[in-house]
Amino acid sequence: MERAFDIIVFGATGYTGRLVPEHLLKVYGLSKDLKWAIAGRNRFKLEQIRSEIGASSLPLIIADSSDMASLAAMARGAKVIISTVGPYALYGSELVQACAMEGTDYVDITGESTWISDMLVHEPTAKASGARIVFSCGFDSIPFEAGVYFLEKMAMKTFGVPLPRVRARIRRLYGGIRGGTSGGSLATGINLISTMQRNPRLGMVWMDPFALTSGFKGAEQPDASTAYEDKVAGSWVGPWVMAAINSKSVHRCNFLLGFPWGKDFKYDEMSMIDGPPSGVPAPNPFEDPNRPKPGEGPSKADREGGHYDILFIGEAADGQTLRVSVKGNTDAGADSTARMLAESAVCLVRDVPRDKTPGGMWTICSAMGDALIKRLEANAGITFQVEH
Repeated sequence: MERAFDIIVFGATGYTGRLVPEHLLKVYGLSKDLKWAIAGRNRFKLEQIRSEIGASSLPLIIADSSDMASLAAMARGAKVIISTVGPYALYGSELVQACAMEGTDYVDITGESTWISDMLVHEPTAKASGARIVFSCGFDSIPFEAGVYFLEKMAMKTFGVPLPRVRARIRRLYGGIRGGTSGGSLATGINLISTMQRNPRLGMVWMDPFALTSGFKGAEQPDASTAYEDKVAGSWVGPWVMAAINSKSVHRCNFLLGFPWGKDFKYDEMSMIDGPPSGVPAPNPFEDPNRPKPGEGPSKADREGGHYDILFIGEAADGQTLRVSVKGNTDAGADSTARMLAESAVCLVRDVPRDKTPGGMWTICSAMGDALIKRLEANAGITFQVEH
């Protein structure tokens, strides 16, 4: 497939969008080995970003999320489009359609599983054109889906069989000294909540762990909505805000891979907490009048020292367990998400031929698996380890 660029970063003037070219420049430079460009609707802002990151020769592409012709032209010029233009339900649908039509691979960082469900309508088009569409290539949902994928690989080596029950437990999530959520992520959350309030059907999709497994309904899943003392994890645990999207990614991955973890596979995500909940509600960032606007977020200095640590516990039918960890050495929502997104695009270009992963709507590990894990460990500051 001869295209002008290997990768185009669309939405590069946004908060996370700007971090993606910073990573690509740092790791891959502007060599001819990886041809990439940044794109958006405002040339002046693109030129500003290019100047600020010190990449004066970086090509610029003008495209608008509301202009299908410009999106199609951009898609025809790249092997992979990276999209950071959330809320995706408002600004992302036409680009997915354009990539599916033009045979262009696509990655994003959406956590909007109701929108992903709607986008599956383009799967026949993507299969016909050869486009690999891969959603949720940031902290939603790479550490979680890849954590389960890695654990099950290790289970096959250790026990010779997959483990039918996996718990994900967030041991540590630190955004940095004054780190926090970006305005774009908050805008996405607000739009998602208001959309589900207007359309109860979407609320049902959000709550269904099998909403993305097209006709398949698995076993009843563990309750992750109520705090309890988890004896297996050795800690009290409480609800985790991202569980709904990540669980759907994990179950869709198992579905697309042909159920290597079994059709009765059970999975849940919860946060480790110090003890029984106090009963005092946590502050709601969506109701903060001073919350950051789209395009805004914590500075690099604010994010300095951010990191995360997620424990996965797989349980065999006889009670034996296997524990693995996924750790990131920078803040989850900004730097780590941008690195994971960039490396996902590079992985599709360099490591995953179409005879291995053909066109269609994929999850992270059903599309890239071991190749992506290798890239994340080499270039994104993420480790996957068995714990003894």
